[in-house]
Amino acid sequence: MKTKLVILSLLSLTLVNAQNKPIQLIPIPVEIKQSEGFYVLTNKTTISYSHTEAKITAELLAQKLNTPTGFSIQPIQGKTGSIKLQLNDAPNPKIGQEGYVLTVTQKGVFIEANRNAGLYYGIQTLLQLLPHEIESKKQELVSWVVPAVTITDYPRFAWRGIMLDVSRNFFTKEEVKTYIEQISRLKYNTLHWHLTDDNGWRIEIKSLPKLTEIGAWRVDRAGTFGNRTKPIPGEAATVGGFYTQDDIREIVKFAQERHVTIVPEIDIPGHSMAAIAAYPELCCTKDTSVKVDPGTNFAEWYGDGTFKMLIDNTLNPSDEKVYEFIDKVFTEVAQLFPGPYIHAGGDGCYHGYWANDANCQVLMKKLNTTDVKDLQNYFTGRVEKIIQSKGKKLIGWEEILSGSASTESVIMSWHGIQGAIDAAKKGYASVMTPASFVYLDFNQGESTVDPPIYAGLRVSKSYSFEPVPDSVDAKFILGGQGNLWTEQVPTLRYAEYMTYPRAWALSEVFWSPKETKKWPDFAQRMETYFERYDVAEINYSKAVYDAIVTTNLKDGKLILKLGAEMADIDIFFSFDGTMPNQYSTKYTQPVELPEGPIVLRVITYRNGKPIGHLITLDREKLMQRAQ
Repeated sequence: MKTKLVILSLLSLTLVNAQNKPIQLIPIPVEIKQSEGFYVLTNKTTISYSHTEAKITAELLAQKLNTPTGFSIQPIQGKTGSIKLQLNDAPNPKIGQEGYVLTVTQKGVFIEANRNAGLYYGIQTLLQLLPHEIESKKQELVSWVVPAVTITDYPRFAWRGIMLDVSRNFFTKEEVKTYIEQISRLKYNTLHWHLTDDNGWRIEIKSLPKLTEIGAWRVDRAGTFGNRTKPIPGEAATVGGFYTQDDIREIVKFAQERHVTIVPEIDIPGHSMAAIAAYPELCCTKDTSVKVDPGTNFAEWYGDGTFKMLIDNTLNPSDEKVYEFIDKVFTEVAQLFPGPYIHAGGDGCYHGYWANDANCQVLMKKLNTTDVKDLQNYFTGRVEKIIQSKGKKLIGWEEILSGSASTESVIMSWHGIQGAIDAAKKGYASVMTPASFVYLDFNQGESTVDPPIYAGLRVSKSYSFEPVPDSVDAKFILGGQGNLWTEQVPTLRYAEYMTYPRAWALSEVFWSPKETKKWPDFAQRMETYFERYDVAEINYSKAVYDAIVTTNLKDGKLILKLGAEMADIDIFFSFDGTMPNQYSTKYTQPVELPEGPIVLRVITYRNGKPIGHLITLDREKLMQRAQ
């Protein structure tokens, strides 16, 4: 009897707390109107769907509810459920193809949409309205309270994407599906799948079996990319993997059920070392010693942005057999991916081997050009025609803009926003992927805490991103995406760590109205999402709690400035050889650091408890940061 009373008391307390909690959703909807009261899911809750095409969406909702609640909800077609999923017979023009209206009253939940995608996004919002325990993989003793609310919601952009690179490090079929599931719940609708590069060819092409027999495997090496040793002649290539065509069909179907379109990328004409390892005749040098690269430094980079490849990793634009190869590849790719686009890369193409090739020189004369770069323009035009012959459209990195591709193709602006500006002037649509805002492989906090990489990107900067440049008509901007390159990302858990919370921020950039974006508000909602992902056992970074350490030189003196992304953070520091805590010097204003071999130590606290990492920097490193 006492146990039952305790349970009832806990449930009553949960109900009271649920009514008092503010609604915390990511991405934030267009309109939220909260009312008095709530609806409670019980073992008598039912789900109904109005049209057969909504059955899978209803089943996905039931699956998500049944495990943590312990219920056995079975969706039924009709309009009798306490959770009703309704496809509109007369479309609501306000919400478009992906929007929804969600209404919660004491009697139940009603989600209406014009298309099934809208219902899917509506149930993601419903799940966020439930307690965090709804993400649990086991049954939880919780009162499943949904606050009374009316939400009208629809996306700002049609293209809301994440790019996952599986060439540098291979992710299994189940891991890719897990990643798709995660991003779809944030209302992303595009997975840009980077399937080929110098470090691995990941898609089965039945007419070209060596691509996966040889191109999918590299020698085993430890250490960071760019610092690994070359393959030894005769050494077995044992690391890698690829997706069979049946695997891809399964992944595509899984994604479609979650309203994610997969855009496959076959990166050409550069970044093709894995293909050349399989078929050396595809490159100018026809070098049979080329192997799938395990992460060596095979290029020299110069300060002006130019570079020299030490290994030929580029397809030969003057060889008709190369275009026959590309035709075979894209024939099979087009059959596997029902979306409208095939991504053909176009970035990082070294032209040095072309410049020294006799056949390329003949082609340049035929094209009446003395600029070897024009060979890539020619190549891009040929590739677009091949892709169009498969009923698809070309999409590529902004380097294809200088080529002969038609304005039906789409540009991905990644160096910055200038690519999109230039594209719009020429009549091209763009997807915004500027590295300084959306590259998820960049270090997301203090570079001496997280494993170092060549650049940094904090979640607050991702959140500040505006995809439509001032000088560009919005009609030319399809949307945007975050890009996760995986040279330094060997596992799914680490892919999650690098993706979140920055993908939460970008989901709001791509979905929510521009006018609703407010960092302090998002930061608060982000913290509740930390709790939700803890329950879901999804990895993420808490770098937002770490201090931001900057310095400058003033009259020969080194001045220290400390800051933080999050509110209500206290920063304590020392440079006297002691470990800082809440009783150390509290940072309130810029500090002049003394001369000598000092070591700065910084830590953050909130409410008297440590919350961030300890940061340790010697004088030399502090001087390097001086602005």
